Order: sequence, then structure tokens, then C-alpha cells
Amino acid sequence: MQQEKYDYATNEDLLNFVFDSVGPKGTIKKIIRFTARNANGITYFNLGFGDLNIETGKIDDLIITDNKDRDKILATIASAVLDFTSQFPDIMVYAQGSTPSRTRLYQMGIASNLEEIAQLLDVYGFHTDSWSKFERNVNYEAFLVIRKKL
Repeated sequence: MQQEKYDYATNEDLLNFVFDSVGPKGTIKKIIRFTARNANGITYFNLGFGDLNIETGKIDDLIITDNKDRDKILATIASAVLDFTSQFPDIMVYAQGSTPSRTRLYQMGIASNLEEIAQLLDVYGFHTDSWSKFERNVNYEAFLVIRKKL
């Protein structure tokens, strides 16, 4: 993606991506974590995101830090998804915000960059009890992406 993003560090298995959000509230450690899940015999990875609690290693996905770098953070998350799916092209990644407003924020980020994203990923949205190809102007409850076979 062409948007400005943060540099991040990742572990060997590419399950954790850590970066610093820098803004008027200071430097805040953020983490993107991919966690394996299984539903009806289908394995996928859940994308978790939030502030990293250094002491516990846990993610606080409900905190509002408002560090005035939302777009840069969304671009960083997108970059991590691209890196993760580049290494694991057959793995589906599931994303849902911890609140409806955060899910809406993810949707706006996908919609505003859909042409660029769709070159590499198939994007689906969950709406009214079913999955369908992502379309603008539909309010989704969750998202699923998988790397396109190129």
C-alpha cells in the first residue's frame, strides 16, 4: 500500500507484529496478533489488534488512545496482513473490531483502498448471517481475506 505506515518488528512465525504509535499522546506500543482458530473444520487466523501490555503480553483492544495517527495505523495493519498472507497464502484472515465503531473503521479503511487491496486479496464481508464478496456501502459485521493465487 502506498499510504504512510509504521515500521514493525515481527517474530519468526509471523504471528505478532509490534510497532510504536507516535503522536500527541506520546509513544504507544501496539501489536497485531494472528491467532489460529477453527470453525466447522475450517482453520483461519483471527487478527487481533490493540495496545500491548508489556508486562502481560496481552492486547487491550478496547482502549482509545487517540494518538492522531489512525490512517497510519490502518495502513500498518494492512501491511502486516499482506506480509502474513505472503508467507501463508492459503490461510484466511478474519477481522472484526472489538466494538461496532471499530468494525466500521476497518470497513472504511478497506473501502477507501479496495482497488489496491483487491489486486492481492479476495475480501469478503459478513452481513445478515452470510458471507459475500466485499462491496462498498454495505454495513458488515466482520471481514475475511485470503491471498489471491497469482
